[in-house]
Amino acid sequence: MKNFLLLLSVCFVLVACNGKAEVSSINPINWNKRTILLPKSNALVTGKTYLSVYSEIYGLTEHRTQGLTATVSIRNINPNDTIYINKAEYFNTHGELIRTYFSKTVFIKPLETIEIIIDERDKEGGSGANFVFDWSISEGIHDPFFEAVMISTSSQQGISFTTQGLKI
Repeated sequence: MKNFLLLLSVCFVLVACNGKAEVSSINPINWNKRTILLPKSNALVTGKTYLSVYSEIYGLTEHRTQGLTATVSIRNINPNDTIYINKAEYFNTHGELIRTYFSKTVFIKPLETIEIIIDERDKEGGSGANFVFDWSISEGIHDPFFEAVMISTSSQQGISFTTQGLKI
């Protein structure tokens, strides 16, 4: 019986390790629920925002890194108007596209926030990862606000910091 339980435990661990772990919030179901088709004749102002994100940082030397979880926050700071995010692209340190989170327009209601999470195990971005967002708004309202919070904890130690988007 002991051997059977040991064998069963080993099989469970092997099966669990073979499954691909989710390392980011790439859940197309959530984004698809937010998609909206904007008419071509719509009088919207378009823009782009750059946001730096760190999926890892250096510690002690350039040969030792610490993984970070990044929460990318996309905020509509307008109390009365919906805004639209047309595309969210994630690039690595070398400027190579890692993934596109969505390329169909999604809406963000007044004062609403949507988020993209980059898991600590997702090191594809490296120390110089970044996002580029394409967006549309009605004329005369505030641009979307983009911010990233990076965090990591180990034992009783922790690190956290933020970055803010820059309109390009």
